Amino acid sequence: MVDKRKFKDTEISLLGLGTMRLPCKTPLKREANPMINYEKGQELVDIAYENGVNYFDTAYMYHAGKSEKFIGTALKKYPRESYYLADKLPIWMCPRKSDMERVFQKQLDRTSHDYFDFYLLHSLNKDNFDKCERFGAYDFVMEKKRQGKVKNVGFSFHGTIDDLKRIVAAYEWDFAQIQMNYLDWNQFAEEQYQILTDAGIPVIVMEPVRGGKLADVSKDIEAMFKKAKPDKSVASWAMGFVASHPNVITILSGMNSPEQMLDNLDTLTDFKPFSKTELNICANAAAMMNKTKIIPCTGCDYCADCPKGVKISTIFAAYNKAATGDKDEAKADYSKIDVNADACIECGKCASHCPQSIQIPEMLKTVKETL
Repeated sequence: MVDKRKFKDTEISLLGLGTMRLPCKTPLKREANPMINYEKGQELVDIAYENGVNYFDTAYMYHAGKSEKFIGTALKKYPRESYYLADKLPIWMCPRKSDMERVFQKQLDRTSHDYFDFYLLHSLNKDNFDKCERFGAYDFVMEKKRQGKVKNVGFSFHGTIDDLKRIVAAYEWDFAQIQMNYLDWNQFAEEQYQILTDAGIPVIVMEPVRGGKLADVSKDIEAMFKKAKPDKSVASWAMGFVASHPNVITILSGMNSPEQMLDNLDTLTDFKPFSKTELNICANAAAMMNKTKIIPCTGCDYCADCPKGVKISTIFAAYNKAATGDKDEAKADYSKIDVNADACIECGKCASHCPQSIQIPEMLKTVKETL
């Protein structure tokens, strides 16, 4: 059974199932694809549950709004008290203060649940937190907690260090969710983790494998990992790095195949924190990656509502393949994209929604020049 970590008076599985990248019936980008394959998705939920995973995460816009219904349906076969369901309030999708109530009720309806164990103010940065303050979003969620419809209140974060310090100081939080992996560690993740740890706020981690990037590394990095641990996967290094930090209570992985699920379960069962040597290997891998001019896209597809239908994350994936040495294959991938960078009208809508703060229109110009 997968390892557990203590949270208040209970235990949370060290591996959590994120539902942003579920298996789908069509080959469209999974994050924006509403055509979830319920049979294959249910198989993933069942494997997770049977191996001790008890934390399941969804959000209002995942899979074009269909993720919440899927996970609510998939979990109905299990006793409600045996798992924890997390959902999020997307403040940027609330034009009016009253929309918070509308969204929350819709989330309960979609999931067919009476309450959420973990509820987050979603994707906080300066602008989103400013809007939360104007709308009284924290008080709104705390009222839901008093009503028993929310058990724990937290936030997911995609802003600057100053933004994080401000949010942490503003209210009492039960937990926080940050992007953390060995590639981002020395750039921003270490400082974010330490701020939350010093404040006594437990950490939930998203993007431990950087949208799959840390499972598909260069041949040189793969050889370095395999030399140290021949029987372990490349992805296990990313998961193990995060799990080696004691204030992390669960690691959300967007697994979309039984193979990925079983590999993560293997990594996080009877887990032993990395040694200094192993942590140094992760640091060396990050240094090697940072020498390439990759775009820090995780494939979350928050930018997917492009008015021209530009396949932004797919385009960036092709560019990143070129940046790591597979330029001919990258050009072939790019040529197959039906709406590519040529269609961008530089409206900037995508950049305003990007959790990674990528200046998307400018990067699309770079992609056109390269591919």
